[in-house]
Amino acid sequence: MPNETLTELESLAIIQQMIAMAKKEQQDDGKSRIIWGWLLFSVSILTVINLHLQLVSTFFFWNIFSVLTIVLFVLRYFKSPPKAKTYTYDLYNKLNIGFLILICFVIVAMNVEAVSVLAGFAILMSTYGFWALIYGAVINFKPSIVGAFATWIFAFAALFVKSFEWVMVLHAAAVMAGYIVPGHLANIEFRKTAIQ
Repeated sequence: MPNETLTELESLAIIQQMIAMAKKEQQDDGKSRIIWGWLLFSVSILTVINLHLQLVSTFFFWNIFSVLTIVLFVLRYFKSPPKAKTYTYDLYNKLNIGFLILICFVIVAMNVEAVSVLAGFAILMSTYGFWALIYGAVINFKPSIVGAFATWIFAFAALFVKSFEWVMVLHAAAVMAGYIVPGHLANIEFRKTAIQ
């Protein structure tokens, strides 16, 4: 193997590529949080409406949401990965896999009645807060971190509510604080940087 040395311009080009890749990793268009958030919010509100009108079974909208979530995750993981996998990309993937497994665990625990439905939704909200905190810390996005703490406030409140309807209202508020608002703020910031 010959001893190759880089010219000053080649070295500078490599450094610029590394900086550009690091900057791109720190950008988030917020779309996945917006989609996930609005889906969760809609299901919560539809469940509250259904509790009053008694049109379908209590968990009808949650069952549809579960199937839709599985389809979305399968489609996401079968899309072609980026050409260069980075540390941040791998970290996001592991975070999302752990998050999905934890959510599945809580849902199964509620279905086998190891955890009550009311407590289960409080735990789910707490899980959303944890994800938002880690995600916000990784990309240094303060609205996500603030959203995580707001989500935990709603999760703690849900522990003391004895009505499924009010747990759904708190769930909708937690999703708004932890996913929807930070997602839209990330999207606004992303579009500003894309224009420049």
